[in-house]
Amino acid sequence: MPELPDITVYIEALESRILGQTLEGVRVVSPFLLRTADPPLAEADGQKVTQIRRLGKRICIGLENDLWLVLHLMIAGRLHWHPLGVKPARAKVSPPRGLAAFDFSNGSLLWTEAGSQKRASLHVVRGEGGLRSLDPGGIEVLTATAEQFAAALVSANHTLKRALTDPRLFSGIGNAYSDEILWQAKLSPLALTQKLTAPDIQRLYETTRTSLTNWTDQLRSEAAGKFPEKVTAFREGMAVHGRYKLPCPRCGTKVQRIRYASNETNYCPTCQTAGKLLADRALSRLLREDWPRSLDELDLLLTPKL
Repeated sequence: MPELPDITVYIEALESRILGQTLEGVRVVSPFLLRTADPPLAEADGQKVTQIRRLGKRICIGLENDLWLVLHLMIAGRLHWHPLGVKPARAKVSPPRGLAAFDFSNGSLLWTEAGSQKRASLHVVRGEGGLRSLDPGGIEVLTATAEQFAAALVSANHTLKRALTDPRLFSGIGNAYSDEILWQAKLSPLALTQKLTAPDIQRLYETTRTSLTNWTDQLRSEAAGKFPEKVTAFREGMAVHGRYKLPCPRCGTKVQRIRYASNETNYCPTCQTAGKLLADRALSRLLREDWPRSLDELDLLLTPKL
């Protein structure tokens, strides 16, 4: 799922292309996309774009009639820009991947979604009150104080992974960047928030801000003024996310994972859990008492019996 760094770069690309432009029309292809009926989407036709902002992991396009188009890309949604002249008339948007096209006076913004689950959503709301109704309420880490960060973190006794990815606590952080943040902070994803020391919380605060800022700068540099087309949760240069069984760039230990549903958490057992292997729900249930508790036990389990 595109997170704060990805959404920020998307918004910067959109600002340079559609801010001040007239939205001539919206073509919705997927019947599952539009989640609101009032105000009607047709009210957006012919309106000029006045501002674009991020709301958590959502992209909000503000129009001059106080209407907002709120795009939630979810896991597999992506945006593509087709300036006028690249293709005849308006850029084509069609099933199975096309969800919608936003036609502006200077080009078309295409919205696609890989897969068949259709999780992406478009909300049409009016005014700041409409935006607030979609806001989960998480704080913005890049503008929050250390005290505000700490208060949100320990407001409930969750695991660090759950806390960082909870949009009611922190805005814009998801599965990928939470892995990178926790690796950089040398903290276990399963550490409980209310058992952290004050230095742990301060380090996590600083690391979260540094990691999100650095990744935003890197993605901005990679885009180099072009529309970002390679938005993915698995990036070259990530330390642990998506790097199961690859060496940790800090200590060389093989990165491990915890799998749950369609997601997984990646971590370095040496850097983050003092050598302890965290139980993988699928494998640990299968192996039960044979589940290895340390790297040494894992090595013994994987060593061929002679």
